[in-house]
Amino acid sequence: MTRKKIKLAFITNDAARNDAYKKRKKGMVKKLIELTILCGVEVCVVIYPPGSDFYPEAWPSTVAARSLFSEYKTLPANRMVNQESFLEQWIKKVTERLEKLQEENRRKELIQVMFQNLGRKELQNVKKEDLEELGSLID
Repeated sequence: MTRKKIKLAFITNDAARNDAYKKRKKGMVKKLIELTILCGVEVCVVIYPPGSDFYPEAWPSTVAARSLFSEYKTLPANRMVNQESFLEQWIKKVTERLEKLQEENRRKELIQVMFQNLGRKELQNVKKEDLEELGSLID
């Protein structure tokens, strides 16, 4: 049985909002614990509770969160990637993979043409621009 879809909107009732905050925080911390155990990664989160007179909460602890943030700040600049540079790297990698696959497909097409014309005196269904590549493939 699935849960009913909830409407995402600000909860105006203070008691209901605080109750939802506590439940959601507990669920998020549970997910973070699972993430650290299953994936072996270090995780921290800073949560600003509702109301202006509360201090932010850090998980797993304030000391651990500060340590992780300072470790993050000391990472070399080449390890930090913004979305634009990440997408540029990804596009470059995918483009290189596409070019390799196109070259491999071209080679397979030429091999297929070579075997189709095996034993014939004349080459059939071969374009002039393919002849040079076919010759180098046969060599």
